[in-house]
Formats: sequence, C-alpha cells, structure tokens
Amino acid sequence: MKDYVQVPAAELEKPYEFTSTRESPTFLYLRVCCCCSALRPRYKRLVDNIFPEDPKDGLVKADMEKLTFYAVSAPEKLDRIGSYLAERLSRDVVRHRSGYVLIAMEALDQLLMACHSQSIKPFVESFLHMVAKLLESGEPKLQVLGTNSFVKFANIEEDTPSYHRRYDFFVSRFSAMCHSCHSDPEIRTEIRIAGIRGIQGVVRKTVNDELRATIWEPQHMDKIVPSLLFNMQKIEEVDSRIGPPSSPSATDKEENPAVLAENCFRELLGRATFGNMNNAVRPVFAHLDHHKLWDPNEFAVHCFKIIMYSIQAQYSHHVIQEILGHLDARKKDAPRVRAGIIQVLLEAVAIAAKGSIGPTVLEVFNTLLKHLRLSVEFEANDLQGGSVGSVNLNTSSKDNDEKIVQNAIIQTIGFFGSNLPDYQRSEIMMFIMGKVPVFGTSTHTLDISQLGDLGTRRIQIMLLRSLLMVTSGYKAKTIVTALPGSFLDPLLSPSLMEDYELRQLVLEVMHNLMDRHDNRAKLRGIRIIPDVADLKIKREKICRQDTSFMKKNGQQLYRHIYLGCKEEDNVQKNYELLYTSLALITIELANEEVVIDLIRLAIALQDSAIINEDNLPMFHRCGIMALVAAYLNFVSQMIAVPAFCQHVSKVMYLENNLIVNDCCFDELRRLPKSLEKHEKDLYFLTNKIAESLGGSGYSVERLSVPYVPQVTDEDRLSRRKSIVDTVSIQVDILSNNVPSDDVVSNTEEITFEALKKAIDTSGMEEQEKEKRRLVIEKFQKAPFEEIAAQCESKANLLHDRLAQILELTIRPPPSPSGTLTITSGHAQYQSVPVYEMKFPDLCVY
Repeated sequence: MKDYVQVPAAELEKPYEFTSTRESPTFLYLRVCCCCSALRPRYKRLVDNIFPEDPKDGLVKADMEKLTFYAVSAPEKLDRIGSYLAERLSRDVVRHRSGYVLIAMEALDQLLMACHSQSIKPFVESFLHMVAKLLESGEPKLQVLGTNSFVKFANIEEDTPSYHRRYDFFVSRFSAMCHSCHSDPEIRTEIRIAGIRGIQGVVRKTVNDELRATIWEPQHMDKIVPSLLFNMQKIEEVDSRIGPPSSPSATDKEENPAVLAENCFRELLGRATFGNMNNAVRPVFAHLDHHKLWDPNEFAVHCFKIIMYSIQAQYSHHVIQEILGHLDARKKDAPRVRAGIIQVLLEAVAIAAKGSIGPTVLEVFNTLLKHLRLSVEFEANDLQGGSVGSVNLNTSSKDNDEKIVQNAIIQTIGFFGSNLPDYQRSEIMMFIMGKVPVFGTSTHTLDISQLGDLGTRRIQIMLLRSLLMVTSGYKAKTIVTALPGSFLDPLLSPSLMEDYELRQLVLEVMHNLMDRHDNRAKLRGIRIIPDVADLKIKREKICRQDTSFMKKNGQQLYRHIYLGCKEEDNVQKNYELLYTSLALITIELANEEVVIDLIRLAIALQDSAIINEDNLPMFHRCGIMALVAAYLNFVSQMIAVPAFCQHVSKVMYLENNLIVNDCCFDELRRLPKSLEKHEKDLYFLTNKIAESLGGSGYSVERLSVPYVPQVTDEDRLSRRKSIVDTVSIQVDILSNNVPSDDVVSNTEEITFEALKKAIDTSGMEEQEKEKRRLVIEKFQKAPFEEIAAQCESKANLLHDRLAQILELTIRPPPSPSGTLTITSGHAQYQSVPVYEMKFPDLCVY
C-alpha cells in the first residue's frame, strides 16, 4: 500500500508566481560587448588588451608583444594604431588617469623603437600629437614624461626626410620649460632639465634632417639660445681658464641644469655652418644686453670662450665681425660697457688670431682705432665740460672709465698683432703708423678735428702704445724688413716732438724692431759695466743688407739721437732709452765705419754738454755726460781695443770726476755747480781716441771732423726749436715792446782793450790760414751727408734771414680800416687811429 505525504495547506493556497528571466542592464552591456568583440578591428582589440584593469599592474607584456608583432607584420596599420592610442591617451589625460597615460606612452615608445619602415611617418604624427598633449598639461610629471618620449624619438635616424613636419610648438614649449618658476625647487629643476633635454632633442632631430635650416631661423634661435644662456647663468663660479674647458661628467649633465645647458649650447654651435652662424650668435648679444651682463663681464667672456672653442675654426672671423658690429652699435654706451665688449673681443681674438686672414685683420684694427679715437674724444669733451664741485668728481670717474676702455683697446690691438704672421704684422705696423697725427702734416688718416691739442697728444700716445704692443716680439731677419723707409720716416717724426712721453714710446718701438737677439734687457739703465763679457750679449755678423741700411739711414738715426739728448723736458728714462739705442745699434748694425760715426756722435754730445749753447739745466748736461761715459765704456769693450779701453777707464775712474762718480747712473744724487771747460783730463779726448783706434787699424780720419746734424723740415713740423735758432741773428720786429734795460744788457761793453784788439791785425793771417786748412780737411775727410747737412743749414739760415727782411720791408702801409694779421691760425684785424698814423712831410700842411 502506497504511502502519501500530506501537502501543507499554505502551499496549496499560494498562487503561482512568474519569475522573469530578464537580466540587469550592466550584465546585458557586457554580454553584447562580448558578443560583438569579434566584429571590432583587430588592432583595436590588441591595443585594448595591453591596458590592465588596474593601472598599477602596468603594461601587459604578453599582449604588448602581440601588438608589436602585428605592427611589424602589418606596417600599414601603424597609423591607425597610433591614432587609436592617441585617442585613448587624450581621453585619459582629460580624466587625469595618469596610470593609463604612462602605459600608453610606454606602448608608443616600444612601437616607435621596433618599427623603422617608411610607413612610420604617419605614426610619428600621432606620436608627436600625443607628446604635445602631455607638454600642454599642467602636471610636471606628464611634461617630463612627454619630454623623455620626444628625446627617444629624436635619437631615431629616419631613412627619408620629412618635408611637412615642423617643430615650432616644441621649440616654444621646451623654451618655456627652461624658464620654469615652480615654487618647489626640486620640481623647478626637474622641469628645467626636461626643457633643456627637449631643446637638445629638437636640435639633434632637425640637424640630422634634410630640412635642418628651419631650426636656424631667427624666430627659433631667439628662443633656444636665451633659454640655454638663462640656465648657464646660474653657475656660481665661472671658469676663467684660457684653454677649452674640460667636459662635464655624465652625472653633472643629468643633475645640473647649468652644465646640461652648456653642453647643449656647445652641441648647437658645433653644428652651425657658414650660413647660419650669425643667427646663432646674435641672440647672445641680445641676452647680454637685456640682462646687463657686460659690466661685470665674466659671464660674457665665458660665453664667448664657449662659442670660439665650439664652432669650426674657419668660422671664427664671423664671430669677431659680430663683436665688432655690436661694439659699433653700442659706441655711445657707458665706458664700462664698451670696455666689457672690448675685453670679450680680446678673448675671442686670443683664440682666433692664428686663423684670421684676409680683410678681417684690417677691419679689426680699423674698428679698434676708431673706437680709440672716440674714447679720447669723449675724454676730452668731459674735461672741457667739467666744472667745480660734484661735477668734477663725476668727470674724473668718467675719465678713469675711458682710460679703462683705452687700455682694453691697446691690449686687444697688441695681443692680436703679436699673434699675426710677420708679413701681416708689418702691414699692421704701417697701418697704425699712418694713423699717428703729426703737427703740420696731413699724411695721417685719423680725424682729429674734434680733439684739440690735448686730445691729439692723447691719441698720439695711445697709437704709439698700440704700435709698441704690436712690435713686441717681432724678429726680422734683416733690419730693412723691420724698418723700411716708408715706416722709418713717419716713426722718427714724433721723436722730435716737445713731449718726453712720445719720444720714449718712439725709442721703445725702435728697440723692439732693432733687438733681434733679445739683448735689450741686459742694457737697461745707464751704468758703468766693468766687464761687458759677463752680459753674454748675442750678436751675429753684420749682413750686407744691414750695412746698406746704415749707409742710407745712419745719419738720420744719429740726428734724432743727438737732438733727442738736447730736449729740455727730458727725464732720466729718456737718457736711458737713448743709451740703449746707441748700444743696440752697436750690437746689431755696427761695422768699423758705424763705430767711428757713433764715437763722433758721442764726442759731439759731450762737447754740447760742456759748451751748453742751448742753455740746458745742469741735470740735462750731467745726463748727457753720463750717457756718453756709459756708451764709450760699452763700445770700447765691444770692439776690444786695449788702448781705447784704457783711455775710457782712466777718464771714468778719476777721483774728481763728479759726472761719473755721482751723477745719472742710479739717480742724480749730487749735481756739480759747473762743468769746467779747461780740465781736459775729466773728458774724453778726440785725439786720444784717434790714436788708440788708429793703432788697431781703424780709419780715424773722420774722427777729426766734428759731427754736425742735418737740419730738415721735421724740426718745424714737430714743433721743436730748430738748431739754426742757436746761431741765427734774432731780428727785433717790435723793438718798441722791448725794455731798454734788456737792450743795454745785451750790448757788449766798449773799452780801450776791446778797441785795441779790434785794431790789432797781427794774428788775422794765421787765423785765416787755420780756417782754410780746416775747411779743406773737412771736405777731404768728412762724409758727404755731413757736408750736405752743413750746406743745407747755411741755406736755411740765409732763407730765414731773407724772409725776415722781406717781412720788414714789404709791409703794407697802415690803414684806418685795419690790417689783417694771423695769430695762432686765426685772422684778426688791428685798426690804427688816424692821429697815430705817420704821413710823409709832403702830405702834411
């Protein structure tokens, strides 16, 4: 029998409920996506698979390998892969999903490094678009991420050039990052480093591209160069070394923005070519001007050292031309600014002097001399416009600043000139000498109309100092090469000017050119040398060219030495330099004839100091005597004639010879009251010297003929008193202005003894015979140059007297309207009243 189970009454009474099988919306969406996934493009599915559910897990490497294999197998799909990745990255950037952004950029980098086919070009556009999105974001991490990706891209060498791709946005954005002002110092440094690395990537990418000229356009260089200089400026201690700075370590490059910027700047300049060099250098000037970095100019010097060592050697003259052009543009700026630019030019010239050829050399010197004239003109104007009080203090400070400018110009000229080849240096010497103004001539090419006498003197000193710097270290094989006639004549003209400093500079220039064996340092100072052999003087046999030079120009050199010793404003240094000149001529240019001429010159100087027709002070007379004693001691030992040496030593070491014992060798300690003319033992005698030299085979006939310097127009042109004035008769034109006491004092007193001497003619015949004998002997033995000089002096004396007589006789009668007179170059009218005019007796009633 079956058992039945009883059903509860409640369940039987419960109605039937329908349970719906409809699923939720979320579950439905997932079911539809799963069902339609097979319909989506494969590249999208591969791209989606590389993104994990949690961005912290990072890139799915297995799926990334599949995507890379697909991209390599089907390179035509790269552009679509890039576009889809860019779409996802843009969405993630907007939604601030940094994790997915990092995954997308990592995937892009791997695809970029794996694919090198021609179809990568469209993919690069998507890549650059994504990098631009990251750089535009305000998050520093994303900016650094985009920069790193761009740097990786810049290191890829593409097979074909891209004619449509431009990097204007990246240049602007990276330059802005270089000037980051973030509040956090670490983040600020990180952003600046990223900006510098981005600029470096742009430079590398564009230089390697066929269209690299686009990066050198001024609008790009005006952003790149200042950005690099801004970061380089943060270096606390600027390296001032002369040679090329050492390369920084890899750690410094990555951590220090200044070092990284300097390295990028060097790389940029190293890639510059002839056509774009100027575009890379001009922004440097703009940055230095804007930030006022010329004074002080340590950073400017550092920048241009980097420029000169980074560019190719053949382009160095372009940089020098740019500096000169900038100096012209800033010629009216403060003196210290101009001095800073000139010092930068000096550093650039120091590096490029060896390779500068052609017209650049003359352009450098011409520009520097022009600015030297401007500086002297500014200094002269400040002195003329200065007043008392505080203005004087301001003027003096400006003068000191202008002197800084002038010294910087001279140093630059000297350094540049001393590094030039000999053939170019001789041209520069002629060029500078042609600029030196000489009073009374118009041969110089320098405009001195606005300088005045003080400014002209200043520019003369500056130019001669420049010439001294250029001639330093110049070694010519023959003296004709160093001192050609076209250079010697204008050089000796300033040696007769009434300015002891100018004469010193001329003598020092002469020493630089004459001293071919570096003996000048051994001859400094007027002193008695006990044994000249201890000096170890270097000399060679006189060549034929030097002998002909002395035959042609010897009298000119002697004349300038003779007249230079008799200048009234000489100081001790002048006599020392004149002594050195005589000694160098003896060492470098003297044969037997020249030695005789130099001894005659020394005896003539001694006689002029004893007779003192020029009324020189005792200081100058003692200076000449000391110079003569020191030189005769030197030359006697150089030619090694025992009798001559004995005579010189006997005169010098006399106990009562005050000239040698007390005067002018170290300083003038005690001046004698007078130089006795009759004490022959105290002086060097011509007959004794002639006897000593004649016994050794020298031709001493010319020693008996006194030395007479030649008189030329240089005496008037150089504003010095002519030696004719010492023997000429002074004609008193305005006798009414001379006091009667002076006239009486100048007349000789008439006494019985004077009349007796005038009447006595017993000794006249003997005197006439002696005069005739001396004249005949002079014409037989004296050199032709001296005979011509004496005849010319007489002719000049006669000409001056005739001119004075004609001036007195041929004079227009006085007129009430006035007479025209010229005073100091200015025309003036002097009227004569009628009642003071003297009329002839026939015209007076």
